[in-house]
Amino acid sequence: MTRGTLKALVALDEGVDASIVEASLPTASRIQVAGIVSGLDRGWTVLQESAPDLLLIVCADYSERALYMIEDSVKQRPERPVVVLFAGSPDGFMQRVFEAGADELVSLPATPDEVRFALDKVLARRRSGDLGAAAQSMICVLGPKGGTGKSITSTNLAVALAVEGSKAVLVDLDLQFGDVGIALGLAPERTIYDLVRAGGSIDAGKVDGFLTTHPSGARALLAPSRPDQAASVTVEFLRDVYGALRASHDFVIVDTAPGFTPEVIASIDTATHLIVVGMLDALSLKDTKLGLETLELMGVEPERIRLVLNRADSKVGISHDEAETILGRAPDILVPSDEAIPRALTEGMPIVLSNERSSAAQAFRSLADLYLDEVRHDPSTNGSQNGHAGLRPRKRLLRKAKV
Repeated sequence: MTRGTLKALVALDEGVDASIVEASLPTASRIQVAGIVSGLDRGWTVLQESAPDLLLIVCADYSERALYMIEDSVKQRPERPVVVLFAGSPDGFMQRVFEAGADELVSLPATPDEVRFALDKVLARRRSGDLGAAAQSMICVLGPKGGTGKSITSTNLAVALAVEGSKAVLVDLDLQFGDVGIALGLAPERTIYDLVRAGGSIDAGKVDGFLTTHPSGARALLAPSRPDQAASVTVEFLRDVYGALRASHDFVIVDTAPGFTPEVIASIDTATHLIVVGMLDALSLKDTKLGLETLELMGVEPERIRLVLNRADSKVGISHDEAETILGRAPDILVPSDEAIPRALTEGMPIVLSNERSSAAQAFRSLADLYLDEVRHDPSTNGSQNGHAGLRPRKRLLRKAKV
């Protein structure tokens, strides 16, 4: 997909109220509506003549004509996204729409922001796919609620990957209250806000000048130094940054803000892997379960998700088996409590370096191993990424974390 202005054609099926459609279309967007055409037959003719970048098909009810148009459009130009705006009940029709090849279905009436967000998600998915073989792993670390140890997980993962010889970069997406700089002991001399203010196009070389390097070799794009600067970071900007980082690093780790903000959702759509972080207590388990259910509703495949439970040896009256029953799946990594973790945060040196024999450090290294093993067993990389000679072996005293 191109990164400039994209032209969209809107084709209306019979029975569609054009005023509802016009009220739903975003105006301030890089997606410009090239035309609104009544009738799908006429819409197909205009589609051939104008060759837009994006096709929006609007239906008021179940429509075989719309399904045929989706199929023909996808066959004619597979790289062009197709989005369906639907004013009826999507039950039954939704599955047919996606089987025909549509990228997204939006129920009407919808606000311009909702439609813009849906289009942004589609373009993010396409952008991720267009990166092809050059795109390296992007790991999005999520916590539906704050205080679960999300930043601790992100920083220790990035450092653990770096000491193994991988090029790892960590993006602090908690744009108002990010703690990655503190956790890594890095001064925020240049932040993602400074990258926004620099203006111009985004490429790997440009972004490289705004990264801060940790002694482990891990690099970080730090959050703005003030909360009021967060609004300058847009979803479109983030997509360009992710593309640049993935082209020049083996692993891009994104430490997100709590909840499912537009920036977080766009990151989820772009990521190759997700980590959901929770804790072993009733409130956190409830929020973690809701987070997993939300990802399922977003269409995220379960195999893309790793589940990490911090403070997993806490005596709170909930066993690991009970936690698995509540969450509907077994945690991939159990990180025990460790009094050295707060001290490591104060010193700005993650526990995988400051106390690498501890059970918590072993757990975080085991998390890194899950992703390193994928690289080692991927025949297309020959055990290496981005042309490196290979991942540097590291002797392990204990391969699995003890809890």
